[in-house]
Amino acid sequence: MGDHTLHSRRVTAGTLLVTLGIIYGDIGTSPLYVMKSIVGAGQIDPSIVLGGLSCIFWTITLLTTLKYVTLVLNADNKGEGGTFALYALVKRLKVKWLIIPAIIGGCSLLADGMITPPISVSSAVEGLRTLYPKIPTIPIVIGILSGLFLVQQFGTKAVGRFFGPVMLVWFSMLAIFGGLWILQNPTVFKAINPVYAFELLTQRKGGFFILGAVFLCATGVEALYSDLGHCGKRNVRASWGFVKLALLLNYFGQGAFLLSPENVGRVLVESKESIANGWLLTDNPNPFFGLLPSWFSVPGIIIATLATIVASQAMITGSFTLINEAVRLNLWPKVQIRYPTEQKGQLYVPSINFILFVGCIGIVLFFKESSKMEAAYGLAIVMTMIMTTIMLAFFMRMKRYPIALIIPLTIFFLALEGSFLAANLEKFPHGGYVSLSISLLLFIVMTLWYYGKRVAHRFTESEEIGLYKDTLVRLSADETIPRYATNLVFLTNVGQWNMIESKVLYSIVKRQPKRADIYWFLHIHVVDEPYRMDYRVRVIAPNDIVRVDFYLGFRIDPRINLFFRKVVENMVERGEVDIRSKYASLKDNNLMGDFKFVLIEKYLSGDNDLSFFPRIALNGYFLLKKLSLSPEKAYGLETSSVFIEKFPLIVKPVTGLKLRRIDDAGTPPSDNSPPSDNSSPSVNLAKG
Repeated sequence: MGDHTLHSRRVTAGTLLVTLGIIYGDIGTSPLYVMKSIVGAGQIDPSIVLGGLSCIFWTITLLTTLKYVTLVLNADNKGEGGTFALYALVKRLKVKWLIIPAIIGGCSLLADGMITPPISVSSAVEGLRTLYPKIPTIPIVIGILSGLFLVQQFGTKAVGRFFGPVMLVWFSMLAIFGGLWILQNPTVFKAINPVYAFELLTQRKGGFFILGAVFLCATGVEALYSDLGHCGKRNVRASWGFVKLALLLNYFGQGAFLLSPENVGRVLVESKESIANGWLLTDNPNPFFGLLPSWFSVPGIIIATLATIVASQAMITGSFTLINEAVRLNLWPKVQIRYPTEQKGQLYVPSINFILFVGCIGIVLFFKESSKMEAAYGLAIVMTMIMTTIMLAFFMRMKRYPIALIIPLTIFFLALEGSFLAANLEKFPHGGYVSLSISLLLFIVMTLWYYGKRVAHRFTESEEIGLYKDTLVRLSADETIPRYATNLVFLTNVGQWNMIESKVLYSIVKRQPKRADIYWFLHIHVVDEPYRMDYRVRVIAPNDIVRVDFYLGFRIDPRINLFFRKVVENMVERGEVDIRSKYASLKDNNLMGDFKFVLIEKYLSGDNDLSFFPRIALNGYFLLKKLSLSPEKAYGLETSSVFIEKFPLIVKPVTGLKLRRIDDAGTPPSDNSPPSDNSSPSVNLAKG
């Protein structure tokens, strides 16, 4: 039984602690910047504080608790969650356009992963200004982020065991200091009344756009769903009550702090008097640090910084997992994926780590302050939420939820998230364009790759292998042809076990007759179940032709060299094949024969007559293919016995070519020359 299954069934103190460390990093650090963003710099207005608190309470209740914790967590794919895991479920409905919300959701979540570390770490480090108002925070933030990305290549198993305790201390700190301020001003609880939210959004000029700041309190819910497989929905639901309580106590505590008699009507600027009172509101005010007494300032900043590192690590790990799934689902170019530890689900994607690192440092240098990063934050992730709602509706339909429930819930969540989107659009000229630009770039890459793969597959000709069975058996026994390999292995893209690409047959029989003792044809089926690892063997001709189909989950790395070796060992033990060398000088010594792998690669032929957009798309796809991981590394075939054969891809052949033949006299034949003999065979130099 897999680890993910155990996690989904057991709720213990240990699993709850792990859940705190893995699941809630992003949403758990939102108190660092949400109220600061809502109130902004300027005079403290009680109507904004109470209205903002009311919006936060109902956003966490309706969006986080009702939609995600109650409904979306039911859409787990064998215990795994996230945009692509949900898509793998709903694509069984054969609704082709659902690939669009899946791609948009994945791209937006990746863009969010590039913004979360800078804004979280910056918000925590800027707390040092409560003690040292002039301290330069940018070098500290860059140093922390650099160290964080540097250690990814070694895995996080060693430090991961501390994530849970750190977040337990963090949430306890949120609850305690928020609660202490609430005791001083318990009337702040009247903000639970939704009337305060309604009045702020509808009766105050520009109040609707405060939703853009309010939305920041829910930005971590998609990460919560994506990391579901590490802990299971039962642990998430069991721990959410504590997390929600700690968050609300801190938010309302910040409200009580802002509404205290000494603060109401006050302009949020730097004040020496405030330092003496144990807190400081600078020209970049953050009421979160106002909750902390002076004696706890340094420990509080350290704990906050550690919590933001945990949150950043969760987003980085989530991005690695997302790209791994995208590669398996043919939505992203093949990239190198490493496994730094034996821990299940522990991935390291060097290219994505570098892209995220450069992006994070660029965002820090561009915006400089966390308050300015808030404008870029939220706009991308609300797109992911809307896409999740769309796919969730189809999931509920697939699970036969009552239509009377599906339609109202879908309309309600789309209206709620549409309001957040409209409010966040106000951020576009102030920095929102950064996150949307990142999302758009990722969308172009995913779309080009997906479209190019589909076109290449659509124009792959295949033939029934049974028609060539006798030919291959005779070729295997033809001693007039030098032996090419004892075992010749082809990876085929054709899913039907009795079919094979014409190009593979052309490679064996025509391009250069390849004599082998056993012809192996391997195919990888990427299945909707995340961790499935099965295979099926079909012996088409005993000791001559064997077909092996691997059924691998979308979270399994296709290490074909390793998997194939296991298959062969099993078949040898069962007496199904004889892989001993057939060379006379080696046969008597009972030595294993050699294995050669041949991979068929396509390139875009110049003999295509394509219109503008298809040509741009296909050229983009093949450019990405050149930049991506080599085929042998992508399939785990890191051996010297791999050969790449290239074949042209002809999508739309050139027609109407006016080419005239000139006779020996140097003059073209007359237009009345006899027609060509239609009975003659056609010539295709790239046949296959």
